[in-house]
Amino acid sequence: MQVKEVKVCFVPNGRAYSFDCSNVYVHMNEQVVVETVRGLEVGTICSKVSSVNEEDFKEPLKKVLRIATKEDLKQKELNKTKEDEIKKFCEKCSKNLNLEMKVLGAELNFEATKVIINFSANARIDFRELVKQLAGKYKMRVELRQLDIREETKTIGGLGPCGRECCCSNFLSDATHSSIKMAKIQGLSLNPTSIGGLCGKLKCCLAYENEHYLETYKLMPKLNTEVITPDGKGLVVYNDLLKRVVSVKFNNGEGMQNIKEFKLEDIKKI
Repeated sequence: MQVKEVKVCFVPNGRAYSFDCSNVYVHMNEQVVVETVRGLEVGTICSKVSSVNEEDFKEPLKKVLRIATKEDLKQKELNKTKEDEIKKFCEKCSKNLNLEMKVLGAELNFEATKVIINFSANARIDFRELVKQLAGKYKMRVELRQLDIREETKTIGGLGPCGRECCCSNFLSDATHSSIKMAKIQGLSLNPTSIGGLCGKLKCCLAYENEHYLETYKLMPKLNTEVITPDGKGLVVYNDLLKRVVSVKFNNGEGMQNIKEFKLEDIKKI
């Protein structure tokens, strides 16, 4: 059976989830109330509506219940204020309990019956007493979720080595997969400070233009191989993948060497 599917985000640049909007007419960037495993939530439409087969999903899609009303948006703002209060109280409690953890934020569900505390830590934390104190004060279900270094950077944000705001906190909804192989193909220094992001992991941007680099890399001659150029045979010493230019070294027979640049289309592999 076909249903109308739409993507909904719950935090800026966060992961997009699929919902069934067959009974509601929605627009991009519109705020809606949806049914989730955590209960009701207010999210933002972040895609166009498309028709899909419900059988393509492992489980039936949850419903978009309605366009968010003024009362819904007011409740969302009240929850935001409550989240800040819970975060500060959690920081105070963790400090009093001598817990080596950094509280990154609190997330209330729409009905304010459950709160998720996001934190980071370098070691295992026994937070049972912390949960008791939080549940005792706010009379709701409390869940603590430890974030890894990438998720922490996305939550906190900051400026990357390039001087711009971190991609993960600015526009990336999902972390990209980067690898050392990408850095090698792009001819980058494998120094961790050169290819590492603010989080200490490989930069997400290594993957942005990797497809172009990979296609051009296959066309370029390998280093230290002979090629035929308009000036004769020479040895490849450098490839500029962006400009598609090959640097070729020539020996003049008198012990002198000369290096010239040629466009990729002007040389032939041997």
